[in-house]
Amino acid sequence: MAESGEELEWKFGQVFGDKATVEDVADVDIVSAIEFDDSGDFLAAGDRGGRIVIFERETGKDKGTNFKFHFEFQSHEPEFDYLKSLEIEEKINKIKWFPRSRHNSLLLLTTNDKTIKLWKVHEKQINVVDRDLSDDEDCLVVPKIIGRQKLMTSTARKTFSNAHAYHINSISLNSDGENYLSADDLRINLWNLGVSSQSFNILDIKPANMEELTEVITCAEFHPQQCNLFMYSSSKGTIKLSDMRENALCDNSGVGFEEEEDPSSKSFFSEIISSVSDIKFSADGQYIISRDYLSLKVWDIKMSNKPVKKIDIHDYLRPKLCDLYENDCIFDKFECHMSGDGKHLVTGSYHNYFNVYNRASGDCTCIEASKTVRTAKKVPNKESEWINPDLLDYNLKCLHVAWHPKLNIIALGASNNLYLYHAE
Repeated sequence: MAESGEELEWKFGQVFGDKATVEDVADVDIVSAIEFDDSGDFLAAGDRGGRIVIFERETGKDKGTNFKFHFEFQSHEPEFDYLKSLEIEEKINKIKWFPRSRHNSLLLLTTNDKTIKLWKVHEKQINVVDRDLSDDEDCLVVPKIIGRQKLMTSTARKTFSNAHAYHINSISLNSDGENYLSADDLRINLWNLGVSSQSFNILDIKPANMEELTEVITCAEFHPQQCNLFMYSSSKGTIKLSDMRENALCDNSGVGFEEEEDPSSKSFFSEIISSVSDIKFSADGQYIISRDYLSLKVWDIKMSNKPVKKIDIHDYLRPKLCDLYENDCIFDKFECHMSGDGKHLVTGSYHNYFNVYNRASGDCTCIEASKTVRTAKKVPNKESEWINPDLLDYNLKCLHVAWHPKLNIIALGASNNLYLYHAE
C-alpha cells in the first residue's frame, strides 16, 4: 500500500468484452452492475441481458490483476406484469455478495427492477456415462458409469418479489448477516434472508397526493458495522442517516446531510445536477462519499452541515448543461467507491475517463480506459485547462466502478467492457 500522501502509479491490467464500437454493441451486453466480494478473490458483473458473469483472481500471483473467467449464469428473465400491463426488464440493477467467511460456497443477491434473487454458485459432481452402444447392435447394452466430473452450477435459493411498486435501485446486506434492505423510488423495505414471503416497510416517502411529490429515493445502504443504522439519498441532493431503534418507520427521523446551495449559482438545472446518484460508507463507517452529476463529496458522519471535502469531477460541463439535458446525458448515474484503507476515491466520467483522488494530498489522477491503449493513459490534473467538452464522446462513459477491498485494483464497467487497473 502506498503512503497516504504518495501518488499511486496506475497500470492497465485486463479488459473483458468484445472489441465492438459503441454503436455496434447490443443493448443486452452493456454492463449494468459490478461488485467485488469481501475477500477480493471474486468479481461479479451483471448486464442488461440479466446475466451474471463471475471472475476469479488467480492465487499465487501478487502483481497485476490476474482475473480469469469462473462462471456465468442467467439471473433474471424478461417478465410481464399483467395487472399493470408493463414489461419488466431483465437488466441487473445491483449485485451484493455474502461474506465468504460465513459461507463455503458463493452466495450473492441480484436484483432487476422488481425481483430480488438469492443465488448459490457451487461445484456439483455428476456421473460420466459411457454411451457407446456400437459394439453389438443386436444386444441390449446398459450405459455404464465410468467416473464422476465436477461442474459449476447456480441455484436460486430464494426469490423475493411483489414488494416494490416502483423500480428497485438499491440492495444492501446488514452486518448481522441475517437481513437486507431493498429500496425503490419511494420506499425502503427490510427483509429477513430466511423469509421471502414478506418484508417490513421501514421508510415511505410517498405523499397522499402524487401531485405533491417533490423527491425520490436514489440510493440506500446499511452501515458496515452497526446493524441498526442505514442511510439513503434523494433526488434533492440530501442524505439521511437513520437509526431503526428510534422508530419502526423512519420517515421523519434521522440526521440529514446537506450542503446549502449558493443562491447566485441557482439555475434551471440545479435540482437535476444535485440529485445524488450513489452513496457509499467507508470501511470503518466513519465517512460517507456521495456522487452527484458534477461533484464527489466526502462527509464525516459526525458533521452533517457540510462535506469535509468537495471534488469537482467535470465542472467544465457547466456551459453544456442545456445540450446534455437535450440528449438525456444529464440523467446519467455515475457510481463512486472508496479504497479499503479509505485513502483514495474513484469515480467515472465521459470519454471513458475515470478519476482517482488522493484524500490526503487532494491530487487527482485522470485516466482514459481504453481497449487499444495497454498502458494507463494519464491526462493532466487541471482538466478544465485542456478538456474541450465539445470534443468528448458522450457515448463513452464509465458509469460503474468498484475498488478491491484489500488491494489497489479498480474495476470499471463501460459499455460492454469490464476494465481492470492496478497500482503497485
